[in-house]
Amino acid sequence: MKVLLIITRADTVGGAQVHVKDLACFLQQHEHEVLVITGEKGPFNDFLNSFSIKTTACDYFKQSINPFLDWQTLWFLVKTIRQFQPDIVATHSSKAGILGRLAAKITNKPCVFTAHGWAFTDGIPEPSRSVYEVIEKWIEPITDKVICVSENDRQIALKAGMPADKLAMIHYGIEDVPHILRSTHHPNDPIRILMVARFDAQKDHATLIKAFKSIKNAHLELLGGGPKLEEIKTMVSQMGMADRVNFRGFCSNVSELLPQGDIFTLITNWEGFPYAIIEAMRAEMPIIASQVGGVAESVIDGLTGYCVPRGDVETLTDRLEKLVNNAQLRREMGIQGRQKYESELTLDQMCKTTLNIYQDVIYKRQFKAK
Repeated sequence: MKVLLIITRADTVGGAQVHVKDLACFLQQHEHEVLVITGEKGPFNDFLNSFSIKTTACDYFKQSINPFLDWQTLWFLVKTIRQFQPDIVATHSSKAGILGRLAAKITNKPCVFTAHGWAFTDGIPEPSRSVYEVIEKWIEPITDKVICVSENDRQIALKAGMPADKLAMIHYGIEDVPHILRSTHHPNDPIRILMVARFDAQKDHATLIKAFKSIKNAHLELLGGGPKLEEIKTMVSQMGMADRVNFRGFCSNVSELLPQGDIFTLITNWEGFPYAIIEAMRAEMPIIASQVGGVAESVIDGLTGYCVPRGDVETLTDRLEKLVNNAQLRREMGIQGRQKYESELTLDQMCKTTLNIYQDVIYKRQFKAK
C-alpha cells in the first residue's frame, strides 16, 4: 500500500508532527510505501529524514489563509498525488485537511482526515472559529473518513452536523521508553513542576505563573519556544520570580527531561488530545491540566491527576499545593497514569487501529467502483 501523509507545519515538532512520524515509521516497518508532504521546509523535515522517511516540502503551503498561495499549494498537491499515485491520502491539521481533501477529490483518491483538535472548538477566537466551522461542514462530504483524536472532538463534530458513520475516534498512542526514563524524586531536591508547551495564544502560561507565585519549596521548569516567550519572561521578572522559574527553550529530548520533574502541568486555552500529557503519564508523573478538549479523557480527576477549569488561578493554586506537599499522592497518581498509558495509549494500539481504517476506506472505495 502507498500512503501519502500531508501536514501543514514543519517549523515545529509538536504532537501532530510526532503522530505523523510514528504512523509513517509503523507503515514502513510493515512494508508500506510512505511519502510526507509538509509546508515550507523546517525542523520537522529533518526529523523525518532522520527516520529514513521520504518527505517533500511546499514553499507555498502556509498556515494562514492566502487565496493565491493556497491555489498554488492545491495544484502542488494534485501534481504530487498524480506522480506518487497513493492508494490513500491521509491529511493532518486543518489547513492540510482542507487542501489535501480537495486534491484527493480532484485526483479521485480515497482520503482520511485526522483532526488534531477542531479549529472551531471552544477557546479559539472569532472570526477564525466560525470560518473554520463553515469550511469543515462544506468539505466533509468529500471525506471518506474523519479520525477524531478524542471523544470530545467526535461529539463536537456530531453537534456540527457531521454524520456519525463518517467519524472514528482514535486516541493518540506513543512508544514506550526504558524504565530509567520514569520520574524519580530525591528527598533533598526541590519539587520540580514542568510544562512542555509552545509559547503562543493556545497555551496559558500566564495563569500557571500567577498560580505558582504562592507555591513554596518548588521550582517551575518551562520547556518550549514561541512568539510569546519574551512576554512571559517579562511577566516572571516583574513578579520577582526569576530565581524560581527556569526557561529551558525548545527541547528535542523531552522524554529524557521529564524524569527530572515531579509534577507535569499543561495549562491551555484549547486542546484536542494533548500528546505531552501522554508522555508525562508514560513517565509516571502526576498531571495538572486545564479541562479543555479531550484532556479529561486522559487526566482522570483525582486519580491520575487534576483537571482544572480554564483560566482558574485559584483552583490551579490549590491543586499545585496538594501535590507539592504530598509525595505519596504524587507517587500514587503517577502510577495510575502509567497504568492507563499501558492499557489504552500505546503506539501499537493506535497504529493498528489507524491502519485498519485506511484499509477499510480503500476497500469500500474499490467496492463502490465495481
